[in-house]
Amino acid sequence: MRLSLGSHVFLAGGVALVWAAVATPVFAQSPVATAVTFTKDVAPILQKACQNCHRPGSVAPMSLLTYQDARPWARSIKAKVSAREMPPWHIDRNVGITRFKDDPSLSDEEIATIVSWVDGGAPQGNPSDMPPARQFSDLDSWYIGKPDIVVKMDKPYVLPPTGPDNIVDVLVDPGFTEDMYVMAIESKPADPRSFKVVHHFTTNLVEDEEEDPTGLFLNEYALGKNGDVFPPNSGRLIKAGTKINFNLHLNPRGEETPVSVQLGLKVFPKGQTPKYVAFTQHMGDAPDLDIPSGQIARHDGYFRLPRPALVASFQPHMHNRGKAMCMEAIYPDVRADSARPGPSRVETLSCVSNYQFGWHITYPYADDVAPLLPAGTIVHITAWHDNTANNRWNPNPKNWVGGGARSIDEMSFAWVTITYLDDDDFNQRVTDRARAAQRSTSQQQP
Repeated sequence: MRLSLGSHVFLAGGVALVWAAVATPVFAQSPVATAVTFTKDVAPILQKACQNCHRPGSVAPMSLLTYQDARPWARSIKAKVSAREMPPWHIDRNVGITRFKDDPSLSDEEIATIVSWVDGGAPQGNPSDMPPARQFSDLDSWYIGKPDIVVKMDKPYVLPPTGPDNIVDVLVDPGFTEDMYVMAIESKPADPRSFKVVHHFTTNLVEDEEEDPTGLFLNEYALGKNGDVFPPNSGRLIKAGTKINFNLHLNPRGEETPVSVQLGLKVFPKGQTPKYVAFTQHMGDAPDLDIPSGQIARHDGYFRLPRPALVASFQPHMHNRGKAMCMEAIYPDVRADSARPGPSRVETLSCVSNYQFGWHITYPYADDVAPLLPAGTIVHITAWHDNTANNRWNPNPKNWVGGGARSIDEMSFAWVTITYLDDDDFNQRVTDRARAAQRSTSQQQP
């Protein structure tokens, strides 16, 4: 933890690292008194962390509901969980803030259990040890929980089997008759077929088609992305009469595909107005990308906070050559001798050191460690792109790559959810966190 000079910044998770090497972690296996079995030891882990996607009708390529489902994939499961590629959660566990909401990643002990099971021959075990089957409903597919409102396209867009990327706008009138404040939001394809061809899509609020046909950005879906849950007492206003524009970026996959997408909203009770406005925006855009063939390239982007802010979440956005991205805070100089400033004070907030283009995951900070940043803080986004043959996702390492909207082009920015605060509220939050930190330290002392 770090407190700033004077009465300013409190941040959770001070660190000095900006880059962490990508490596496959090694998990030492503790001695196991009895054989690890599927029914007793592995099934509970899969139920908790895997089955929401790995079940019939969901997005994963195979089911892991039963021993018969999982056994043929035992070695693959071991490899994926040991490399922390599954469950998909690629935030660096050794850099910056390490506590997040709804973190699905496995503990070292859970990974060691799966490794021991596979190394021991992947035995089934006693069928009576099998926990009751997890029951699913359609609502389990929503990261934000049961939406109060679901907005869908009126009819599917039919994507041809071949051709270039399709970029399509679909305007939907949900018939909103009252103003509402949104506390959580999620965009996603509406059926498994659409998942295969939707590269990403955004939703915009169109309040007046003639004056502003583009509208205000609301939310984004990208491959593997979860939803946005705003901080307590924060929300986004949607006015009565607002229409939703779906901007679809689609990739043909060899067969004609009907595409349908949807938007889920959890709203505040009628008459309840949150104190703060929360929104998600680009930060650290680096539009002039220069990624030579056969090389790893670094790009930097910056965003200056005009007012004090609470940062709720971090989500890197790159394409196939994306390798890693870090977000750090460069603090304003608040010292009395600022006429002779020294080196800028910098703190790394988060890094994704093993970026996976197939998983555009939003990392929502736990409320008590979400960064509190003073006015004038510069949010610095550093991105690395791997345009070498070592990158298995690289379409062609012999080509120079620049920025662009197509999947074969590249991008470099972070989606960051923020809430601007007034000075009094910001200072009170800083004070409250400092007191909480002191209490925690006192309780830990013998």
